[in-house]
Parts: sequence; structure tokens; C-alpha cells
Amino acid sequence: MSVSEPAPRIAEASRPKPPPKTDSSGAVGPDPAMGAGLTLAMAAAAGISVANIYYNQPMLGVIERDLGSPSLTGMIPTATQLGYAVGLFLLVPLGDLTDRRRLIAGQFVLLAIAAALVALAPSAWLIIAASLALGACATVAQRVVPFAAALAAPERRGKTIGLVMSGLLCGILLSRTVAGFVAGHLGWREMFWLSVPVALAAAALMAWLLPRHHGHLDLSYGAALKSLASLWRQQPDLRRGTAVQAALFASFSVFWTVLALHLQEPHFGLGAQAAGLFGLVGVVGVLAAPISGRIADRSGPGPVIAVGAALVLVSWVVFGLWGSLAGLLIGVVVLDFGLQSALISNQHIVYALVPEARNRLNTVFMTGMFIGGSIGSAGAAFAWAHGGWTVVSLYGGALAAIALLLELTARWSRR
Repeated sequence: MSVSEPAPRIAEASRPKPPPKTDSSGAVGPDPAMGAGLTLAMAAAAGISVANIYYNQPMLGVIERDLGSPSLTGMIPTATQLGYAVGLFLLVPLGDLTDRRRLIAGQFVLLAIAAALVALAPSAWLIIAASLALGACATVAQRVVPFAAALAAPERRGKTIGLVMSGLLCGILLSRTVAGFVAGHLGWREMFWLSVPVALAAAALMAWLLPRHHGHLDLSYGAALKSLASLWRQQPDLRRGTAVQAALFASFSVFWTVLALHLQEPHFGLGAQAAGLFGLVGVVGVLAAPISGRIADRSGPGPVIAVGAALVLVSWVVFGLWGSLAGLLIGVVVLDFGLQSALISNQHIVYALVPEARNRLNTVFMTGMFIGGSIGSAGAAFAWAHGGWTVVSLYGGALAAIALLLELTARWSRR
């Protein structure tokens, strides 16, 4: 079934599915049931999961007023992203060792519990601790993406990754819109309470629709973790892609970490809801995901990565030189489009390196990317405190320039 065909009827989706084929290495092969319905369900699950690590960003002003701890409030996004990086390293490799369907459904349940802990936390330090747990549990999104890549036919892998990543990007961007609205009308704790039933619904959906079985490696958890270092040493494309995407995601995080604070300045005078609405504008970048996937399928992903990094750099030129609301709106579209184009193309390369190790490859790639995000968030807070939006723009642009330089240098060295 192609993506342009209608989704399967519920009755058809509920029929038992044959287990995906595996090769002698234990790698999951294409699944004939991987049609539009399952692809869209996995895209929705990825978005629901990753949204949890971004709810706090447009609500920082509200949280700060509630807690009265400006210095600690700024640590909440960093703690959430660090938790995500830790979860990627410690939890995602399990996908190569055991039943992914059970892992995905179970981790969504843990995500619901972590969201409830954030909502209940009475102090800034406890919110930071609960945010670490929330970030770790939200890595279920990074189980969904490589599973979708494994189930897709090779000639449609880029397109499938692009569609699932579209859902993930929608979760990143629309989370800010939803959180800004809820915080403005109900409160920031209510946003995390709303996340609880949504995560539980995603757990039920994945338990119902995902294939029940898949091949897995005869490898211990400790050996799987040790193999991460071997993959890093043996795969230069993994090192390049991780470094480039870490710098780009750091640049992306700079903007979204400071946006709510920037919009509260007197010449804008806007609050959490306005910061959240920028997520709706950024959804235009979702269009890059399937487009980039198709280009990567046809022509190769390398040039798309360089163009994506260049677009992120251009977005910071716009932010720095065009100080109006219109400049922010245009810049965020360019920023999200560039980031997503590079991300899809890097994933296309990384997932093809060692098929039986897709979850571990994804662990290395995404851990590096979110460490970059946490560095971007922490640096953005420092830049904002010491130089305002001008220094923030220089910092974000420098990170994008580093990513572009790394990609061009790698391409030149291969010639």
C-alpha cells in the first residue's frame, strides 16, 4: 500500500499480522502490513512522545512566576533534554534485544507516570528531577522511528522515515502551541496532567497495531551498551552525522529556549500563548520531512544535509538583522525546514549502515543530537543573561556555521 492510498479500515487493522521477516543476523525485514494506517499511527505516537520534552519551553515565564526561582526555572528545559539523552543511551538499545512492541507500549505507560510526577512536584528542584525522568521516558519516540525504518521496504525507507519524522516534528512544534494555550487558560501543571491520558492512549494504540514479534540479537544488555563504542569507532558516517546534527539541534534549541523570554520584552509584550503559536508557524517545516525523504531515496541524502545546515544558518541571519515579529515568523519557518531536511537525510544514511543494529545506531545518533540540544539550551540561557537577543543570535548562528563546516569538510575529504 502506498502512502497516497486510504488508510486501512479498523476491521482490517485489527486482523492478526504475520511477524516481520528477519535475516540471519536478526535484523527486521520489510513488513507487508506496513501501509499508510500503521505509518500514520507510528507518526502520531512519535509526536505524542516527544511533545513531553517541549511542553515546558513556552511555559517558562508562567512557571517562573509560580515558583519564584528564576535561576532554577531556566534549568528545567536543560534537565528534560539531558534526561532524554540519558534515556537514549540506556533504554533505546533494548530495541535490538527484545520485543519492540512490548517495549514501546510499556514505555508509554512510564511516560504517563513521569508526566504525573512533574504535575505533582511542589518545588523547582523536584520539578527538575521529575523532568529528568520525563525526558528519559519520552525516548519511546526513538524506538518508533527505527522500527518504522525496519518495517519499510528499502525503496520506500526514506519516504517512511520522513512521514514518521513529520509526526515527531509536529509533536515538537505543536507541543508549544498546546502548552502555551493551556498555561494561559488553566495553568502549567494542568498541561502535564493532560499529557497523562494521551500517553496511555498511545500505549494502547501501539499495543494494538504494532507487529507482535520481530527478530532480535543473542546479545546481553551489557554487550549491547559496549557495542555502542565499537559502532562509533567503525562508522565514520555515524560520527559525521551525529556531530552535524548535534550542532544543528543545539542551534534549534537556542531559539526555542529563549523565544518565550524574548517575546516578553517590552517591544513585543507577548506571553506564553504567543510563544506557543510560533509552533503553528514552524509546522511549515514538517513539509521538509517527506520531501527530503523522497529526494534522499532518489538522489542521495548528502546534498540535502548541506542545504539544510545552510538554511539553519540563514535563519539566524534573519533573526539577528530583522528584529520585528515578521522576522521571527519567517526565520522560524526557515529554521525548522533546514533542521528537518538535514535530520531526515542523516537518518537515511545512519539507519542503512548496520541494519541489525538500527536501535543502537539510533542511540548513538540521537544521544549526540540531544546532548547538543542541552548544550544549546544551557548556552542560550547564558547568552540571554549576558547580552540579550543579539548575543543569542550570534550564538545560534555560530552553531549552525559549525554544522555546515563539518558537513562540507566531510564531503570534501571523500572526494
